[in-house]
Amino acid sequence: MEFWKLFVVALMPVLKVLLITVLGTFLALDRLDILSSETARKNLNTIVFFVFLPALVCGSLAETVTSRSIITLWFMPLNILLTFIIGAALGWLLVKLMRVPHHLQGLVLGCCAAGNLGNLPLIIVPAVCIQRGNPFGDADSCHRKGLAYASLSMAIGTVYIWSIVYNIVRIYSSKITNEVKVDDSMISPDSALENDPENISKDRPHTNHVKQFEIEFTNSIEPTKEPKNEKIMKQLKVLAEKMKLKALFAPATIGAIVGLIIGVVPIFRKILIVNNAPLGVIQDSLVMVGDAGIPAMTLLVGANLIKGLKGLGKQFPIVVGIIVVRFIALPAIGIGIVKGAIHFGLIHPDPLYQFILLLQFALPPAVAMSTITQLFGASEGECSVIMLATYSCAAFSLTLWSTFFMWLVL
Repeated sequence: MEFWKLFVVALMPVLKVLLITVLGTFLALDRLDILSSETARKNLNTIVFFVFLPALVCGSLAETVTSRSIITLWFMPLNILLTFIIGAALGWLLVKLMRVPHHLQGLVLGCCAAGNLGNLPLIIVPAVCIQRGNPFGDADSCHRKGLAYASLSMAIGTVYIWSIVYNIVRIYSSKITNEVKVDDSMISPDSALENDPENISKDRPHTNHVKQFEIEFTNSIEPTKEPKNEKIMKQLKVLAEKMKLKALFAPATIGAIVGLIIGVVPIFRKILIVNNAPLGVIQDSLVMVGDAGIPAMTLLVGANLIKGLKGLGKQFPIVVGIIVVRFIALPAIGIGIVKGAIHFGLIHPDPLYQFILLLQFALPPAVAMSTITQLFGASEGECSVIMLATYSCAAFSLTLWSTFFMWLVL
């Protein structure tokens, strides 16, 4: 196909995303008072998170993925993991080269590592398929496969975000709080009293008696041996809290697991998926509910971007660095990885599948970064600025990279 025709095919879905995003930003204005309040956005986000996304992921995977096709998709988890590892490495170089302030380092690393593997592929890929002259064949077949690939991408991405990026931000936020505690202790009243020789002489007999009493009391109590099973359970509980395992099994991930089981097990396919299935109405209802998730997610992205309109100039160098990492360096490296995998026969020759793998390297930062920064109460304003700038640039970069990727896989 001519490069110009591919450019038009790639441009239309991105324009649709951009228009709906602008509508979400417009609805978030104070004058309209529709998505302007935190409560309204939170309620819509809750519906998307617990209802629309699981239905969309489950329905699309159940329809498309089979026991044969799942074997051919093994490279996708590895490909997404590579985007996280390479992005984090490039983010670390960015932090060192630009001397990013310590309180922003976790945010920069997270934005470089985690791409929007859910919302945008779910919107862009099916929209490309329904365009006239799309290079991936029959529109219906392309739409079904594209939704399945994008849904699997979102499920895997969710696990990586909450296991890798969440802990990166947690580690850096804990370092900040520890530094603050150390600074506070240096100027605390207790330390001032300790440095006062008069107070030391007055309080020393009292503190000595207290310490002696504590030592005698602890020695008088025999240490109780805790059973090994209870120790293991406590350790697992602490590990689960630190790793945020509840977030790993988000509703979208559970929906993906259920959808894969339905698609792979022949009995479930006969009951729910095939033509004239006895319980086919359940699948149809899932698809209908899931279809509402794509516009709702896009409206939320636009509504959340309005926070970043303030303070864009202050973080300009960091924003430029993240844009270079996500929209120039990562896609270029991704082309080498995917082309190498194709050369060695690791990827099956489906142009749409190869296009998805390449697209995973060219996406803007994950929307979940906003949620993670809110959880730790760190760099929320800076995160909004980064989201606004990167998603504005994504309108142009995604069009150009999508055009090039389509030309590359054909």
